[in-house]
Amino acid sequence: MLDTSDVLSRAAIADLDRRLKQLSADHIDAHLLTVGRLDYGLSLPELTEQLVGRWSDAEPDDATLLLLIETQNNSAAIGASPELLEQLPPALLESTAAATMGQPLRDGSRYRQASIDALQRLQVVLSGGEDPGPPVQQLIEIIESNIPTADETASSHAFTWVIVLLIVGTIVPMLTWWVFSR
Repeated sequence: MLDTSDVLSRAAIADLDRRLKQLSADHIDAHLLTVGRLDYGLSLPELTEQLVGRWSDAEPDDATLLLLIETQNNSAAIGASPELLEQLPPALLESTAAATMGQPLRDGSRYRQASIDALQRLQVVLSGGEDPGPPVQQLIEIIESNIPTADETASSHAFTWVIVLLIVGTIVPMLTWWVFSR
């Protein structure tokens, strides 16, 4: 596990390390990598493919699984070596990265929760279970506010009232001075 963007606490690193090592019992070399940002011209799926290829070559006996989190945009990608693609189809990996990891990342940069949710979903499938699917999307209710919307602001006559009050605020003192100075 590599937390290069330093977004996980020591307790989270220990917990995630333990969960990643549980996969090694099934001869799966699992990695979690956090990066701060990507270089220009490199996409998250491309980086994931490159890293999976390198780690697969380094450990030819084990299948490789990589969870990659980019913290600048709070996005995630999951890659697997060809041996794992039979059990974990690309559609499942994409769904897990986009929905399962995406929701906690978007809802407050919860990197630990995103990683745990993804690992749990993948472990269920790897152990022969049915894919639990992505988490249920929660609808957020719009809270009523007394702050006007852009349309309400555009249709108001506030600017006209400000100008009128400025003119009245300038003329009344001048007239008052003129009346009492005679």
